[in-house]
Amino acid sequence: MNEPCDSRHLLPAASANPVRGHVSLVGAGPGDPELLTLRALQRLQTADVVLYDHLVSPAIRALIPARTERICVGKRASRHTLPQEAINALIVSHARAGRRVVRLKGGDPFLFGRGGEEMEEVVAAGFDYEVVPGITAATGAAASTGIPLTHRDHAQGCLFVTGHRRQGEDRLAWTRHTGPEETLVVYMGLNEAPRIAADLIDAGRAPDTPVATVENATTPRERVVLATLATLAATLEQEAVASPALLIIGSVVRLYRPAHRAAVEEVFAGA
Repeated sequence: MNEPCDSRHLLPAASANPVRGHVSLVGAGPGDPELLTLRALQRLQTADVVLYDHLVSPAIRALIPARTERICVGKRASRHTLPQEAINALIVSHARAGRRVVRLKGGDPFLFGRGGEEMEEVVAAGFDYEVVPGITAATGAAASTGIPLTHRDHAQGCLFVTGHRRQGEDRLAWTRHTGPEETLVVYMGLNEAPRIAADLIDAGRAPDTPVATVENATTPRERVVLATLATLAATLEQEAVASPALLIIGSVVRLYRPAHRAAVEEVFAGA
């Protein structure tokens, strides 16, 4: 059920419905529908309209009832079907029509998901809202691959960062402020991976620091590509890694075991 993303939707007609609209900013998690929270599932099943991103997997979209209007608003690796301002306006317009609006976002709404901006727009328009948290891609990928983000012998901290630079900046500031005792998880960093690796090495990280690139985490299409900071750029090109993918950087990557997920699924297959 991989429906096309088409944002050519008319705004809802003004409603005489006295019921006040409500907005739920819902985290869809990393992709596996079994990792969706119970509250998220309940909101999907009772929504009047769901506005979703590309990163929401077809398996999760299949849980939306057929009667519910679905609107794809895009957003994948800087290619947006609608600009953020138009998404905000669409959310508010459906709330004004007295509808139960679900804004469905991959991962967690408040972690690199621009949920904070959408919340501000809903509040400014005077509507009630709630935030339903989701499992973020970093913890989903860590659990699925068996790579712990912290470990007593490898990492005493973990830093979640974005690979996007602000317009006009030629370097990501966070690359200067990390050390070998930290795990780095880079969201939206695939296109910038060669530059990220070079900046980290320039900032003092060892060139042989392990890196795992996790593609389509927690889904049947999950793939893990291993490299070091020194070999990352060439490896990603050779393996043709595509979004959605995130980078896990640090000594904890040495704990990765390729058979981890398959072994677990075999154990519980007959349960």
